[in-house]
This record gives sequence, structure tokens and C-alpha cells, in this order.
Amino acid sequence: MAEDHGSSRHMSASQKELGDEDARVVRVGDAERTNERLDFAGNAVRTAKYSPLTFLPRNLFEQFHRLAYVYFLVIAVLNQLPQLAVFGRGASVMPLAFVLIVTAVKDAYEDWRRHRSDRAENGRLAAVLSPGGAQFLPTKWKDVRVGDVVRVVSDESLPADMVLLATSETTGVAYVQTLNLDGESNLKTRYAKQETLSTPPERLAGAVIRCERPSRNIYGFQANLELEGESRRIPLGPSNIVLRGCELKNTAWAVGVVVYAGRETKAMLNNAGAPKKRSRLETHMNRETLFLSAILVVLCALVATLSGVWLRTHEEELELAQFFHKKDYLKRDKNNDYENYNYYGIVAQIVFIFLMAVIVFQIMIPISLYISMELVRLGQAYFMIRDTRLFDESSNSRFQCRALNINEDLGQIKCIFSDKTGTLTQNKMEFRCASIDGVDYSDIARQRPAEGDRVWAPKISVNTDRELVKLIRDGGHTEQGKQTRDFFLALATCNTIVPMVTDGPDPKKKVIDYQGESPDEQALVSAAAAYGFVLVERTSGHIVIDVLGEKQRYDVLGLHEFDSDRKRMSVIIGCPDKSVKLFVKGADSSMFGIIDKNVNSDVVQATEKHLHSYSSLGLRTLVIGMRELSQEEFQEWQMAYEKASTALLGRGNLLRGVAADIERNLCLLGASGIEDKLQDGVPEAIEKLRQAGIKVWVLTGDKQETAISIGYSCKLLTRDMVQIVINSRSRDSCRKSLDDAMAMVNKYQSFSADPQLRVPLALIIDGNSLVYIFDADWDEKLFEIAIACDVVLCCRVAPLQKAGIVDLIKKRTSDMTLAIGDGANDVSMIQMADVGIGISGQEGRQAVMASDFAMGQFRFLVPLLLVHGHWNYQRMAYMILYNFYRNATFVFVLFWYVLYTGFTLTTAITEWSSVLYSVIYTAVPTIVVAILDKDLSRRTLLKYPQLYGPGQREENYNLRLFIFIMMDSIWQSIACFFIPYLAYRKSVIDSSSLGDLWTLSVVILVNIHLAMDVIRWNWITHVAIWGSIVATWICVMIIDSIPIMPGFWAIYKVMGTGLFWALLLAVTVVGMIPHFAAKAFSEYFTPSDIQIAREMEKSQDTHDATHPEVQMSSVSRA
Repeated sequence: MAEDHGSSRHMSASQKELGDEDARVVRVGDAERTNERLDFAGNAVRTAKYSPLTFLPRNLFEQFHRLAYVYFLVIAVLNQLPQLAVFGRGASVMPLAFVLIVTAVKDAYEDWRRHRSDRAENGRLAAVLSPGGAQFLPTKWKDVRVGDVVRVVSDESLPADMVLLATSETTGVAYVQTLNLDGESNLKTRYAKQETLSTPPERLAGAVIRCERPSRNIYGFQANLELEGESRRIPLGPSNIVLRGCELKNTAWAVGVVVYAGRETKAMLNNAGAPKKRSRLETHMNRETLFLSAILVVLCALVATLSGVWLRTHEEELELAQFFHKKDYLKRDKNNDYENYNYYGIVAQIVFIFLMAVIVFQIMIPISLYISMELVRLGQAYFMIRDTRLFDESSNSRFQCRALNINEDLGQIKCIFSDKTGTLTQNKMEFRCASIDGVDYSDIARQRPAEGDRVWAPKISVNTDRELVKLIRDGGHTEQGKQTRDFFLALATCNTIVPMVTDGPDPKKKVIDYQGESPDEQALVSAAAAYGFVLVERTSGHIVIDVLGEKQRYDVLGLHEFDSDRKRMSVIIGCPDKSVKLFVKGADSSMFGIIDKNVNSDVVQATEKHLHSYSSLGLRTLVIGMRELSQEEFQEWQMAYEKASTALLGRGNLLRGVAADIERNLCLLGASGIEDKLQDGVPEAIEKLRQAGIKVWVLTGDKQETAISIGYSCKLLTRDMVQIVINSRSRDSCRKSLDDAMAMVNKYQSFSADPQLRVPLALIIDGNSLVYIFDADWDEKLFEIAIACDVVLCCRVAPLQKAGIVDLIKKRTSDMTLAIGDGANDVSMIQMADVGIGISGQEGRQAVMASDFAMGQFRFLVPLLLVHGHWNYQRMAYMILYNFYRNATFVFVLFWYVLYTGFTLTTAITEWSSVLYSVIYTAVPTIVVAILDKDLSRRTLLKYPQLYGPGQREENYNLRLFIFIMMDSIWQSIACFFIPYLAYRKSVIDSSSLGDLWTLSVVILVNIHLAMDVIRWNWITHVAIWGSIVATWICVMIIDSIPIMPGFWAIYKVMGTGLFWALLLAVTVVGMIPHFAAKAFSEYFTPSDIQIAREMEKSQDTHDATHPEVQMSSVSRA
């Protein structure tokens, strides 16, 4: 009977009947016939990605989607060619194999856990009606099929998506908990149709259900039921289906027929996870990777060119040059002769040298960087999830990190787009004011809840107005009294609330807990109960209301649920006196247009005045109207309603049309004002965010007055702000408003030369104006106005308009955007933004399911962005640059050696040290530091929100820093290579001993470099950095202890000399001089905000912390 909120994505525009080919036909209790024409999906679920046969090829295929892995694979293949072999064939494959194996082991473990979960899920038992309907037999979930009739008992999970046929309740109601599906803990009510409720399941054989194709919309379902021997179609909607994964609660048993099974259930279709996004830092990293590739090509080209010159110069002497004459002068063939080297000419030789140089210098592109970033993000996510300051006790929800690959983006946000209701506010509604028949009852909140000898005690108490209570009880014979009674009757009937009646501590009173998905409706129904109209029972066909102590039954003849297009809902009620009444409630923008023109204009004007007053107080307002229908009107509506409600395709649009036809010429009953209090800490959070240089935009569907009032309450708007209001009712007036707004912006910007004199601006714009602006392509002008304002407040906006506003900023600026909301109408906005955050609130879990991160309160944005975001960005930026520097230093050392060995591409450093350098020798310290190091404490970052600025200005990762670390790596490679080279140039030391010295020098140098930059030491960091040096030493000694290795015993020969240790010290000191000097100069002469704050932490001097000389800057540094 209820209208669906939206059409399935499979629906076409044409309106077809249920019997068309697009319908899924399910024969109740006959799975064989249901599946004989189309074999629907079985109920076995498979969340695992791999099988034993497909794991290796599929996992490798997925990993090689990364171009870097393809690059290293090509390098390994080139090294297998005899003409290009530089390293041993096994050694050349080792780095890539290591990364692939580590990732494969991780993926295999995760998939093994999924296989185990699948087996447990598929092996659960369900009671399925046997063929012929004799009895219910225990059946494994994986064997349940579409068309089977299944019986579920209380506290059992549902094995598939089922249409309810019967329940243990005589009213046909079943209570389900959807916690596993959407995270909501409150119970939902579902109903069996009266036509099936009284029929035993075994006698329903021959009944046919025609339903829509499977869709992800967990709140939508369109179908109809046709009983055998009857031509009438019974409409089925979302209230008649229970979904896989939900649990049956407070209901002894329920019987249903399976319509979707396995991968076609809504739960499985919603397992797609959060949308894939790439962090901005990773995008910039790809740019620097291209620069590194260019450097690599230049180095290889230089070596190849110089090699060609050398070959041309010594062309006559090649017979005497063993490298070019012999492939390996230490290796003999079967005849005990040296292997000949095939010389193909200078041009071919230059090409070979170029490719060999690529092999030798391959680690210029850090292969371990990708897996390091994954591990670091995992560690960062762990600390965010475990942060007790992000735990919401009220909803018992932890912070959720649903998209690991954009952690660092949290440190670069410049603009926040926020929903209001449920995001800034608690979404816990309290009835505060009422305007009935033009009379204002607005001081209810200052009075006490009604007490007395009532039988019913609603769980939510509501303050009542004594005069209004008296009017309801004693004034029923007057016109005003009748209007008042109809007003509260409308509140009690026009909703989808289900009362849960339980025994209270007082045996004379029953406690009523009103369950519903809309906090507004809960507040309105509780208000009606406080004034004597107590909703005590609801079934699929009627409701029971205790009216001033007398139980009365009202038949629910039709219900048009609220939708964002109509902005109202209506119910048609069959009253005890046999009259038929239409009650409608909705937003004033949609209601006053359907009020009867003959209604007293004074009442209408008074109501509008009261609504304006309520909105100015920040209250949420609704207008209530009614109309008594004649039998002809009702029958005409009923025919149209039945036709629309039994349509499979386009049902939503058809029902909206039916509603529009009946919702007209209403009598105005009055209006309500509901208070939605701000969440704790919202004003302070917004103030902190603005101090951090983050703009906060609020996009809400509320009235302009309500939004402005809330804006002042949460300190988004201040009294010194100049408000630019665009609230147009026509295209021409909208254009004029934009021109006026632009003139005002230009006027006040002329004063912005002095920040002290700058006047803050606030743009307030409504949804109607946005329609004109986007349709007329005036969005560029809107952007110029909005970007000049400190605050933007958008009122009466639709969901797609929210996404359009976000896109307006994303397309025209490089600002990092964040969208935060709690409802289904925020999903498009959340997915459009660079970072989307869902609030675990009162309006379902669709926002959370579409988000990148989820949390319980808006105020958590402050520690999330200013603390974790800052740390994540700073550490990830440093780790990426450090990886570039670390690998480049090693490559430049190899390059200097090549220049002094006739460009032969032989290396003094052993091939195993070359391949282990980036994956073993130096990988762990940078990962540990990137997870654990903190440049500033949490306390300092929260005390000085301006410290968030460096991330917004990309001060920790930019092209200037990249060039600087490349210059640093060149200097350190020169120190590392030439100091030992010059010291040993006249000695008889072998190249392998020198190579071991170079290996140890580089590893010590880069780890000392890292140690100098660590801010907060702990035992794990000490073990990682110093343990890395020790591990490298051990590896070098083990490699040189293998007799077949070229450098056998080399380290032991050189390590026993004093010169060796002196050179290690000299290389470290000389290599670190520029880095040390640059850090010292920066900290003493051009300190950044971060460095100033760090010194303040060290000194712990409160006077310094508040002294004007150390105020944080808000502008970018040169």
C-alpha cells in the first residue's frame, strides 16, 4: 500500500503491466516450476574471490595492473637475455618476486577467511516447506531456491529475501532487526497481506508473485500477488518483504516465499563497498615518478653515449678488452675454452649498454613504495579506529575507515559541505509549538508534561499547553474544538509509526515505545498522545487510537508516503462514523499551494506568520491539512490507486500522480514546530575548523529562516557578517539577484587590503534560485560569489543540487573537498566530494555505506582532520620523498662507479645487495616512522588549529622539496662514492671489498638521515632504524661468507682495518653536512609554523605559547 521512494534502476519510462516479460515470476511453494524457464540464482553465497585453480593467475593479473610492477617485470625479462645479463637470473627476479609474494600471501589469507565464512553461512539450516506442503524440513541455506516457502522463528536470521505470507501475530505484523543490513538497531515492521494471512501456506500453491528485477535499493520493492482462481492483483511493496541477513524479533514465527536468493539478494548486491578514490598525494607522487623515470633515462642515455664514444675510440683494441671480447672470462664452455662474446657493432652495443644501464639503475623507481604505502595506511587506519576520542557512546559506534587509500587527504581539506539535520543536529525531535486554526500555542516548552490517571504512558514525554488540553476535552462542540481535534487526529494517523506496547513499572499503565524511521513522526505521534490521541495499535489495514480514553478503530484505506519531490505525505482514513478523511502533512512550500482558496485568508496569514516565527527560532516546521472525501471521490481514487500500486514498472511515478490528484482543496488545520537540538560541541567544532582555514558550507532542505537560526546557533553565522541573500522566484529576479550579489562582493572586497578591516560575507541561497542558475549556465557567476564568501548556506536544496554545489567547487578550484551527512539524500554529495564522511545517525545507513569514513558525531571532524589528518599527510608525504631520496642515492653511487669502469655496467656492489637494498635493508624504518612518528602532539594541534595550514598549502610535499632531496641524494652519493674511492685509489683493495664499504655507507647514511628527521622516538623506532643497519651488516657478512659469490670473504678483509671505520665515519659526517645545515638554517632563520610550535612544546613555556611573536601565520610561505 505504501509508495516506494524511488524506481528501480532497471525500470523503463514506459508503463507496463505486471504480466510483461520484464517481470520476475515466482510460483509460491513450487521452486521447480519457478526455476524451469529461468534458472534464478541459487542461495549459496560466494564472497571469496579465488579458487585453488584460479588464485595464482588471477592474483598475478590483478597485481600487474600496477604499471610499476610491469616495469620491473620487463627489467627482469631483459636480464634473462644473454646480451643484457648484468645480475644473476635469480637475483634480478628477487625484488619483484618478494613484493608479489608478500601481496599474494596477504590476499590468500584474506580469501581463506572469506572461504571459511562462506562455508559457515551456506551451511546454516532453514525450515523449508516440502513439496506437497506436508511439513517444514531442515534445509541448508545454500539449497534454498526462489519459490520455496520458508518458516523462520524468533531471533533467527532470514536466509533470503522473502515476501511475508503469514506471521504468528493475528494482525500479520512481523518485527525485524536490520542491524546486519544497514546498521540500524531499532526494529522495523513488516506485514503479511490479509489475503494470505488467513490461508495456510500449503493452500497457497498456485499463487503467483510478479516482482521487479533484483536491485540494490534496500528501501524499495515493487511486486504484486495473484491468488489462484482470482483475477484481482494484490499490490506488494517494501512493507511486505523481509531481507536476507535481518533477524526476526518479538514475533514467534513468520512464513514467507523466497523471491530473491544468493547473489541477487539486496544484502549481497550492496556488498560493493565504498567508491574507489585516489589520494591527491598519490597523484602528485605519480608526477614525481615520471621525473625519476626521466632522470633514469638521462643517466642510461649518458652511459650509453659515453660507452659509444669509448668503443669508437678503442675500436682497434677490442680484441684486447676482455669484457667486450669474452662474455665471462671466468667461465669456460664444454671444450674448456672461454665463452666468446658476440660483438654486434657500435650501434647495437650502445643499445645493449642502454638497456643494461636500465637494469643496473632500476631501483631509481622504488618498487617497495606501493606496498609500503599500503602498510602505512593500514597502520594509520588502526590508530584512527582505536582512538577513543572518535568513539560515540550515544550510538556505541566506532570510527570506520572504509577507504584506506585516501587517509592522507584528511590533512588537506579546504572546504566542508555539511548536511544540517542529523549532522549538525541530533535528529532527536521534540514537539515545541503548534499553530491551530490561526491560534499560536508557542509556549508549550515552558509547561510540564501531562500527568494523571492515564492508562497509556508514551516513552517520550511531551510538555502540554493547559488551554489546548482543555479545548480538546471540553470544546468538541465548537468549530475551534473540532479543528483542534482534527489537527491531533492528523498527527496520530498520518504516519508510518508502529507502537510497541509493554508493561511498565506501574501495573495500571502500559508503556508505549513508538518505533519508526522518522524522528519527526515519532515526535508528532508522541505529541498527539500527550493531548489524548494515543496510537496504540497498527496493522497493515487499520490502526487503533485511544481518543480521550476511548479506543477507536480507523481503517487505513490508502497511504502516500513522503518523497522528496512532493515534500509531503497523506493518508486516507475510514473513520468510525463511516466518513472518509484525507489527512496531509508536509513542507509549507508544498502545502499552501494545495489549500482551498475559500479558506479564511486571516487564518492562512496567521499560520504563515507563526511558521516564520517558528523558523526564526530554528524549529522544523510542517503544515497539516485535511479534506473529507465523498464516496465518489474515494472510489475514483481507489481505482486509480489500485491500478498504480499493482504496476511493476514506473509504480513510483504513477502513485505520485494519483497523490497529486487527491491532495488538493485542503482545509488548513495548522502547523507544528519541532526542535532539533544541536549536537554537542558543534559550535566549538565549526569555530575550530574555520580557524584552521577550512570553509564550512551547510546544504539543507529546511526553510531559510530555520537554516539561518541554526547557523547562528552553531556559530557558522556571526552578527558582524554581511548576508548576501539570493531567494528568487523567477529567472529574471534570479539574474538581478546575482548581479546585485556580485556588486556587493566587489564593494566589500575593496576593503580587503587590510585584513583587520575586511568584512566577512555570508551567501544564503535557496534551491529555487539554484534551479534557475544551473539551467541558465550562470554557475560561473555563482562560483565567483560563493568563493568570495566566508560562509555559504544553501536552503531548500534537493539531493542532486547538493552534489552540484560540490562539483561547482571541485571543477573550478584545486581545493580538497569533504562532504558529511547522515541520510540517503546526502549520498550523491558524499560520493561527489574528494572525501565523503557518513554520520551513523537516525536516518538509516545509506550515507555510511556510500562514504569513505564513518563516525558518530560532527564534532569528531576536529580531531579527525586537525590531528589524524595532519599526522597522516605529514608522515605519508615524508615517506614518499624519503623513498625517492633513498633509492636515488644508491643509484647515483652505482652511476659514479660505472663512469670509472669503462661504462661496462659491472658493479662492485654485489647483485644481492643491489636487489635487497630497497626491499630489506631500508624498507622497515621508513614504514615504522610513517606510522608512529608525530611532528606535534595532539594537544598542540588542537590548541592551534592554524597548524592545519601546511597540509592545505602542500608544504610537506611539492616540487621544490623533490628537487631539494634529489640534490641532497646527489651530494650524499658523491660523499659515499668518492671518499672511499680516493682513500683506496692507490691500494690493491679488490672491488668487492670496496663495494661492501659503499653498501654499508649508503645504508648508514640514509638511516642517519631518517633518524635526524624523527621527532618522537620510541623503542620500536629505535629497533627499526638501528636494527636495519645491523641487519644490513649481517646480510653483507652472510653473502661474503658464501664461497661461490664473487666477493667471498671481502668484508672480513677490509673490516679489520682502521681506515674502514674511519671512512664510514667520514662518509656519514660529510654526507650529512648539507642536510644538517639546511635544517639548522630553516629552524633558526626561517622557521615554519610547525617548527615554532615544536620549539614551544620543547620549552613548555606558557608565556611563549601566548606571545604575539609566535602567532601562527595563515598565509603561504615562499
